[in-house]
Amino acid sequence: MDAFNVDVIIAGAGPSGLMLAGELRLQGVSVVALDRLAEPMQQSRALGFSARTLEEFGQRGFLGEFGEMEAMPGGHFGGLPLDYTIVEGGNFGVRGVPQSRTEAILHKWAVGLGADVRRGHEVVGLTQDESGVGVEVTGPEGTEVLRARYLVGCDGARSTVRRLAGIDFPGVNATIEMKMTDVTGVPVRLRPTGEVTEAGMVVVLPLGPHATRVVVFERAAGVRPTQEPPTFEEVAASFQRVTGEDISAATPLWTSYFTDASRQAAEYRRGRVFLAGDAAHIHMPIGAQGISAGVGDVINLGWKLAAQLKGHAPEGLLDTYHTERHPVGARVITNTLAQRTLYLGGPEAQPLRDLFAELVRIEAVRHHLVGLVTGLDITYGAAPGGHPLLGRRLPKQSLLVGDTKTTTYELLQAGRPVLLDMFDNAALRDAAAGWADRVDIVTARRPEEGAPAANLLVRPDGYVAWASPAGSVDGLTDSLAQWFGESRA
Repeated sequence: MDAFNVDVIIAGAGPSGLMLAGELRLQGVSVVALDRLAEPMQQSRALGFSARTLEEFGQRGFLGEFGEMEAMPGGHFGGLPLDYTIVEGGNFGVRGVPQSRTEAILHKWAVGLGADVRRGHEVVGLTQDESGVGVEVTGPEGTEVLRARYLVGCDGARSTVRRLAGIDFPGVNATIEMKMTDVTGVPVRLRPTGEVTEAGMVVVLPLGPHATRVVVFERAAGVRPTQEPPTFEEVAASFQRVTGEDISAATPLWTSYFTDASRQAAEYRRGRVFLAGDAAHIHMPIGAQGISAGVGDVINLGWKLAAQLKGHAPEGLLDTYHTERHPVGARVITNTLAQRTLYLGGPEAQPLRDLFAELVRIEAVRHHLVGLVTGLDITYGAAPGGHPLLGRRLPKQSLLVGDTKTTTYELLQAGRPVLLDMFDNAALRDAAAGWADRVDIVTARRPEEGAPAANLLVRPDGYVAWASPAGSVDGLTDSLAQWFGESRA
């Protein structure tokens, strides 16, 4: 019998790794998350997340940990203003939430569920066979080899796991660079959606009452031949050349940079090794899509890994992680590269900007662009002509279960599939009885118009796998078997 230290090892304890750790612990899967940093990341870095991630955090019940947040109703696509409320549940997401705070909340949630998070530990080698993965790890007490059923690389753009697994990372190299700094001590006029000048573009965002995020693109600067962050003096000088304003007297909290380098792993799975987050895809950070894409990856992957480990996953379930999430990552890369050209292109891009300005006057175009950048239009395998919710996310709506008020999100907090019986249909409950050990069968009713008007089978990631009007159970058992394995009846 092969000896395993743990079910799943996660390389990386950033937002994606911590979210995955929590998802696995919801299912009772043992997990170790390893991070090379000795202490949690304290820098602000990413400053928020998209509308879909707001929903996903709400489905797991810890959104309130962030305190008061106001979802922004509008945003832009490549600098062209858009009202995101044009789609149901639409909003830009939230800004002003430092990545350090997001990670702290995710860490508390995952550890509270029993995840083992080990700081100062770095993956340096791996082997895999038919039954598991051997992971060589260096840490404070030297080098050890941990054995697990699966390994997930959530270890960032320069992923060691991706390299050791031999997974290609094709894409395009950087052509532009944007420098950034967080500063205090100098008032800077806010420019939350960016301001373009002849020399480049700047974004200025508030960071609480005393600090400001400054991002500057200097068109003539090119890309520095280094991976080291710029000095504050370099950022201030670029800002002055682009805007004519002097911020050199400010106190910098930190400096960094990003580029438009855009790459995507050719495979999200190789054997027992998976990739998620920046290890699977990198892109220019426009529209709060970075953290959000990674969270979407691991919410898709977590329940599937758990089903495989518990022995009731249908054939090929783990392969659906790549088939569902790889196209999502590709769309993020496509839309961020398009926005880069619209936003940062020189005079040669003006005809394109003029054309897009005409297109966004068309309502269907606005719907498409908002759904694209928020992640609210992600669809998994819906057939044309089917129920409008099939393959799509389940919106948050109020329900009555008996006399208890609840919401569709509260029903998903345990991370289990939910069969929503909205018409007290005994035939539906009987048909699903063989899956009651792994699917929550909930009889509910609508307290108000707008709640689901159909019986629904909802996956743990919040996407609808089956939908039917009141009396029909056609296709239910097929869908249950497709996603959750064979009946135990």
